[in-house]
Amino acid sequence: MSADIETIRGILVERKVIAVVGLSANWWRPSFFAAKYMQDHGYRIIPVNPNYDEVLGEVCYPSLEAIPKEIGVEVVDVFLKPEAATEVAKSAVGIGAKVLWLQIGVINDGAKLIAEQGGLAVVMDRCVKIEHGRLLGGLNLFGVTTKVISAKRPRWLVY
Repeated sequence: MSADIETIRGILVERKVIAVVGLSANWWRPSFFAAKYMQDHGYRIIPVNPNYDEVLGEVCYPSLEAIPKEIGVEVVDVFLKPEAATEVAKSAVGIGAKVLWLQIGVINDGAKLIAEQGGLAVVMDRCVKIEHGRLLGGLNLFGVTTKVISAKRPRWLVY
């Protein structure tokens, strides 16, 4: 079971520094799309992936432990296979993060337990981008806000 709506809303309002573990530099990957959306909405994204030097204009770190303490990571957002989340949870506790966020499909009760025992709030099997759009505005048919309200279907839609 994941966190309730009020907990998620509180996290999204209060926590603005997100380390994205497994962030890809490829624009078509879900991790990139979600991180870019969050960055565009005022969050500081700290990429964590040993395969890159930089992603989204930020220095990319090989691990959570490599992130300088002064950055103050608040949320650790995990885009890895569920079995990798256990070690990430230990690292999140170790760096003093406040939240462990496991993306859609990343379900690991052991990681959840480790994080909770370490004092972290846990959100599991939910997308940070979708939850932001759903709870704080900005979600529509395509997952972005167009600031256009109309009952007419746009002619440019292909279906």
